[in-house]
Amino acid sequence: MGLGGLLIAILLVLILLMVFFRFVPIGLWISALAAGVKVGLFNLVGMRLRRVPPHKIVMPLIKAIKAGLDMDTSKLEAHYLAGGNVDKVIDALIAAERAGIELNFSRAAAIDLAGRDVKEAVMVSVTPKVIETPVIAAMAKNGIQVKAIARVTVRANIDRLVGGAGEETIIARVGEGIVSTVGSAESHKDVLENPDNISKTVLAKGLDSGTAFEILSIDIADVDVGKNIGAELQIDQAEADKNIAQAKAEERRAMAVAQEQEMKARVQEMRARVVEAEAEVPIAMAEALRNGNLGVMDYYNMLNVQADTSMRDNIATATSPAVDKE
Repeated sequence: MGLGGLLIAILLVLILLMVFFRFVPIGLWISALAAGVKVGLFNLVGMRLRRVPPHKIVMPLIKAIKAGLDMDTSKLEAHYLAGGNVDKVIDALIAAERAGIELNFSRAAAIDLAGRDVKEAVMVSVTPKVIETPVIAAMAKNGIQVKAIARVTVRANIDRLVGGAGEETIIARVGEGIVSTVGSAESHKDVLENPDNISKTVLAKGLDSGTAFEILSIDIADVDVGKNIGAELQIDQAEADKNIAQAKAEERRAMAVAQEQEMKARVQEMRARVVEAEAEVPIAMAEALRNGNLGVMDYYNMLNVQADTSMRDNIATATSPAVDKE
């Protein structure tokens, strides 16, 4: 074999070794053996073929074995293929075992696949968590608004983590309890004097039912007086009554104006009729003179009467201010 053939053979061997060491995680296998974890080399190759990253299985397995947990690669692979986080599940199992909390792999995997942080859930079971509610406004019976902030101390309930409601439900139920308790108080002063009554009443309602938490305590962090809602409602009602009264008065005024306009129209109509009748008087008098029904002397007498009447009206008009002054 010539020098060129030898170089080609060495190159092929190097390529094969590179492919082998890349496909077969020898370093990970050695790390597992050094940690006392028995993982077959062919098992690691099988993980590659099943498209499971071997380090995501072997490293959590090493932690589990070192912590004294009985674990095998098949369970971890199945959980990874199902879309779970193997590392968090193992950390949660180790934390639960150290804290004396009963938790097996199946339940931890179910909690993880349910979308919850199983490690955090175990930590909350060991160390209770404090949830602070936003400002909750409620109104006492005397119409004064009371604003309160509550701190809810909860502990995760491992048995109810799958299918149990979350923190939002706890906050909503606590807010509902505060509103109900303040609303049943006769005065806002009763709430300000004894804020612990809110905690006792709300805590006695069993608000953690159906949730993933167990409520340990409810503490009122802050209580403050808000608006006088009752007075504002009375003002709004008075304003509404005033607007209604104004509307009715405007309606009556519009009716009066309409009636006045109607009367004016009637007066104008009557005046028009009078003018029309007066226009027919000369025609009737001419017709009477022509037919002999009215004599000339009668006509002159009528003119004298009209002149006398007009004179009397003028005298009365001229003397009426003097009479008023007397």
